[in-house]
Amino acid sequence: MSLSGALSSAISALSAQSQALAVISDNIANSQTTGYKTNSALFESLVTSSSSASSYSSGGVTSSARSNISTQGLLTTTTNSTDIAIQGNGFFPVTTSLTGGSTLYTRNGTFSIDSSGYLVNDGSYLLGWRTDASGAVVGSSSSDTLVPIDTSIAATSGSATATTTIAANLPADAAIAATFTSSMSVYDSLGTANTVQVTWTKTAENSWSASFGNPTLSSDSTKTTGSTSGSIAVVFNSDGSLASANPATISISGWTDGAAASTITMNLGTAGKTDGLSQYAAGATTPAVDVTSISSDGLPYGKLSSVAVGDNGVVNATYSNGQTIAIYKIPVATFTAPDGLQAKSNGLYAATADSGNAVVQASGSNGAGTIYGSELEASTTDTNTEFSSMISAQQAYSAASQVITAVNKMFDTLISAVR
Repeated sequence: MSLSGALSSAISALSAQSQALAVISDNIANSQTTGYKTNSALFESLVTSSSSASSYSSGGVTSSARSNISTQGLLTTTTNSTDIAIQGNGFFPVTTSLTGGSTLYTRNGTFSIDSSGYLVNDGSYLLGWRTDASGAVVGSSSSDTLVPIDTSIAATSGSATATTTIAANLPADAAIAATFTSSMSVYDSLGTANTVQVTWTKTAENSWSASFGNPTLSSDSTKTTGSTSGSIAVVFNSDGSLASANPATISISGWTDGAAASTITMNLGTAGKTDGLSQYAAGATTPAVDVTSISSDGLPYGKLSSVAVGDNGVVNATYSNGQTIAIYKIPVATFTAPDGLQAKSNGLYAATADSGNAVVQASGSNGAGTIYGSELEASTTDTNTEFSSMISAQQAYSAASQVITAVNKMFDTLISAVR
C-alpha cells in the first residue's frame, strides 16, 4: 500500500466531510427561513488507473452539493393578507427593478406593499397580469404581459348604475289619467349619488306609463345634475300579472360633474308573473302605488382601504364603500428541471441552461402549483435529519484525521529504519 496514496485519500476525506458539514450548517442556519430549500452533500469516489489485484493505489473521495429546490415545504397560515404560498410545482416571478430589471423566481411569499404601492419582498417586485374587476386577465396570459403589481392603480372607486329593479303594485282601481310618484337612486360613473323621480300614469285599463325626471343630487334635491330621456309603456294581463314593459331602458346624459352618459336597464319583472310590477286593486278610498322595493346597482366614491391576495393568486382591492374588485392575477412559473436553477441570496433563483426556460401559467393549471393567500411555505430543513448527518460527518472527519496520524507514524518508522 502506498503511504502517499493513503495520505492523499485521507486528506480528500477531510475536504469532502468539511464540505458536507458546510452544507449541513447552511441547512440548520435556514431552518426558519421562509421558502428555504435544503441542499444535500453527494459523495463520489476517486480511483486511479494504477490499481491492481496485487497492488492497490487509493484514490480518495470528492463531494458536491445538490439543491433540493423542488421539495415541498409545509404551508402555514399567517395574518398578513399579502402573504402567499404555492402548494405544488412552480415559483413566483419577480423583477429586481421597475424598469430593465432581471426576472428571478422565488418560493418566499412574504410580500408587502411599499410606499409606492408595489408588492415587494426585500427589494424584488412581484409580477402579475392586469385583470378586469371580475378577475379575468386583460389581454394574453404570457410572460410578455407581466408587470410589477402596483396597488396604487386602485386608489379610488365608484361605479355607475346599470340596472334598477322595481317591485311594486300599481292600483287597478285608480282612475284613468291618475298619476303617482316614487323615486329611485342612481350613481353616475364617478360614484356621485343622485335621485330620479318616477311618475306612474294610468293611460287605459291595464295600461300605464312610467316617465322619469331629471336626476338631482341625493344630498341636495334642489340641484339638477343631468338630463333624463326615455319612458316605459307598461301593460298588464287581466289577472294582474305583467304583460310587457317596453322599452326597458332609460338614458341620462349631461352629468354636471363630467361623468359619462348612463344607460340604465329597468328591471320591472317577468311577463306573466308578479315578481316585479303587478296590478291589483288597492281597496282604498285613495288608491296609491304600493312599493315593495326599488334597488339600483352602482357604488358611491370610495377610497382604497385594503389589498389582499386570495386563493389562486387573485389580488383584490377593497374600498371604503364596501366594493371589492380584482386588480391583478399572480402567475406560477414552472421549469422542466427546477433543481437546476441557480440559487441566489434572499430565496431567489435564476434560470439556467440546466433548468430550462420558465413557463408562466395560471395557478393550478397545466401542472402548475396552486397559490394560497395568507399562507407561507416553511423551510424544508429537518433539524433531526441534519443533526444525524452532522454526527456522521464529524465521525468520518475524525476517522480520516486518525488515518493521517497513522500514516505519519508509519512514515516516522520508515525513516527510522533507513537511518
